[in-house]
Amino acid sequence: MSKNYIWPLLFALCLAVGCKAQPGTAVPNDSSLHRSIEVMVRSQFNVPQDFTIQIGARTPSKISGFDDLPVTLSRGSKSTVVHFLLSKDDKTLARLETFDLTKNPAMNIDVSGRPIRGNPAAKVTVINFDDLECPFCARMHESLFPDTLQHYGDKVRFIYKDDPLTDLHPWAMHAAVDANCLASQSGDAYWAYVDYLHSHGQEITGPDRNLAKSFSTLDRLAREQGTQAKLDSGKLDECITKQDETKIKESAHEADALGVDGTPALFIDGERVNGAIPKEQLWLVIDRALRAAGEQPPADPKAPEPATKGR
Repeated sequence: MSKNYIWPLLFALCLAVGCKAQPGTAVPNDSSLHRSIEVMVRSQFNVPQDFTIQIGARTPSKISGFDDLPVTLSRGSKSTVVHFLLSKDDKTLARLETFDLTKNPAMNIDVSGRPIRGNPAAKVTVINFDDLECPFCARMHESLFPDTLQHYGDKVRFIYKDDPLTDLHPWAMHAAVDANCLASQSGDAYWAYVDYLHSHGQEITGPDRNLAKSFSTLDRLAREQGTQAKLDSGKLDECITKQDETKIKESAHEADALGVDGTPALFIDGERVNGAIPKEQLWLVIDRALRAAGEQPPADPKAPEPATKGR
């Protein structure tokens, strides 16, 4: 389920870095070329009408046949510069991005202290940014457990991170807090609670959609799970009553930094998967990660047996 982002991806990337005033730059003398570039940038990147565009001075680039061309996007007192490439013959506008392979945040997601399902020592990790009220997350969860877990056995480990979309799902934050209260004492209790919520979402919401009743149901279910798991009831009650959202918000902030704009969002050894895709497609990604880690993926259960020749 997608969050409602207003600006196109280009501006999300540019403005998120930090808006700051830019020093003045020379403007090309060719007003016709200037206009052509502005129109192309506006049309290709859906630049909002209240943004102004200033074409800077072209300078030699490292790309043969192209010059570097800074384009300043401004609104009010804030602006940011996006660098394009302009061919020497003024006929082609291009954009080149470089990526630091040593600083990929998707490869360094913080999973310290998170409950693990599967083999803790597995070479491949599936990280899922999850919303406990999200119906698409419930569908993804059903695909992961038990089918995907059983298919891969001890070859893969699964870890959930919190990203409750509170504007859409009013009890998702409360559910995440209660789940983390259980996780602080028992990973098994956490997973049992998550399993139940993802398969009984309508029960939690209730026919009258009374949020206070939903909170009460979530707390009751968490305490019942704590009793079944023989947890310290005093600590659990204190945690549930406190409703400390700090860790959940930290996880959601990390999701935002990774560019996650909806749930579920999975990262499989850094490779991102958006939405509740069919398990067969998910398994292709996991198989790819296993091979990269030097592991042989399990056989496809639907694949036909190879023909054998008689003697």
